[in-house]
Amino acid sequence: MNATEPRRRRWPRSVRARTALAAASAAAVLLAGIGWWVHHDLYHQSTRIAEEQARNNLLALVDQLKEGAVPGHRSAVPYEVVATGRRTAVASGGGMEDFDPGARHVLPAPSALSASPDGGADWGYTIRPLRIPERRDYDPGHGLDLAGGTYPVLYADIWAGELGSDKAAALGVTADATLRAYVVLLPDTAEAITETTDRLLLRAGLAGLVLIAAAVYFTVRIALRPVEAIRVLTASVTPSDPRERVTVPATGHEITALATTINATLQRLDDAADRQRRFVADAAHELRSPLTTLLAGLEVALAYPERTDWPATATTAARQTRRLHALAEDLLLLARLDTRAPVSGSETVDLAALASRLTEQYPLTERPLALACDSTAPAHVHGNHDDFERLLRNLLDNAARHAAHRIQITVRNEDDRVVLTVHDDGPGVPPEDAERVFERFVRLDDARSRDHGGTGLGLAIARDLAHRHQGTLTLVPRTLGACFRLRLPRAPAPAGE
Repeated sequence: MNATEPRRRRWPRSVRARTALAAASAAAVLLAGIGWWVHHDLYHQSTRIAEEQARNNLLALVDQLKEGAVPGHRSAVPYEVVATGRRTAVASGGGMEDFDPGARHVLPAPSALSASPDGGADWGYTIRPLRIPERRDYDPGHGLDLAGGTYPVLYADIWAGELGSDKAAALGVTADATLRAYVVLLPDTAEAITETTDRLLLRAGLAGLVLIAAAVYFTVRIALRPVEAIRVLTASVTPSDPRERVTVPATGHEITALATTINATLQRLDDAADRQRRFVADAAHELRSPLTTLLAGLEVALAYPERTDWPATATTAARQTRRLHALAEDLLLLARLDTRAPVSGSETVDLAALASRLTEQYPLTERPLALACDSTAPAHVHGNHDDFERLLRNLLDNAARHAAHRIQITVRNEDDRVVLTVHDDGPGVPPEDAERVFERFVRLDDARSRDHGGTGLGLAIARDLAHRHQGTLTLVPRTLGACFRLRLPRAPAPAGE
């Protein structure tokens, strides 16, 4: 690779890998969201439980103090009881005793009270963050290091006056002192639980992602096996022999629809290839017939020049050349129509006026025929004028070859359609051949053959031109002769008409 060429990102190319990667990515986002929610909810719940435990410990401390009992040092949570007028703590434990008991109490003393702070209520406490100061008399040993940290603290005040002098003396405070019981709420338990849960969730999430990716990979792999079989079989289809068909699964899912669609497509290709082979064979036959006649006449004339009627030979050659020219033009037009190219030079055409003009100008030199056009009003359609003229000429040529005495053209406006019919009084077309007459190079067993100068492509071209202009061309059943009906979308009249 050239050093100056930018490096392309390498992404998985297979559908299996891409689907597995997409599923794993979506699962990772989902699991990350769930993990974040679990983390915060668990931390909140753990903190609430820790606060509830601290509240129960505070309640127990208050009950002991009201009984005049000094709480012991053993406690599940750090606590300290301080009082006004007293330098040292009344009691401490749960890690707060690691401060020197003979030194000043750690947490601030309350203000002096002259009555019960709760106004006679049974229970009340306050919670707010407090910083535990760092002091030289602190030695946590192997315990929890509390100094220097800021923690939520629950506290409740007790007026010694309601305890009585004996209980106040037992607690080592004066009868008018105010006691405050502190309980420190440690987040360590909630953080430890949350951290442990996070590690478990992380390991479970990674394992889940691997399992999801693997499950999706192999599921898609199994699901795509019919697609791979279809790919292998369709790869063996060739333009000259599109007869292979894929096996349609009986499961009824999307693969079944895919197989059915591919089979239908292969069938259309097969039909198209068959039509193309017949068309090429028929075209070769049609070209060979005038060429053979032309070549034979010229070879005979050249072999016996003194006995040749040269004007008659030239006339025959000219007639066969015109036939070849007409056939070549028809083949080129069909090739252009088969490309499904958009209509060029779209304009508004008065089909009634066009039919009337062609009726007046149509040459009837071989035999006398009555050619009439019946139209009551202008019939405007959108499209190419030359295409419509070619379409009508083909219908007239077909009718003129097979009519006995009369050809009738009728043009009418019917709602949003323009309907044109060409009716001759010839031998007609059997009902079973009503559609075959529009096929290319079709020979019928009756008089409607191409022995009278037709190329066998006129009606096929006429129908293709009708379809190209969003119309239809059909053979209408009649008891006498043949009647071709052309239906086209009606267009508004041009401005000024």
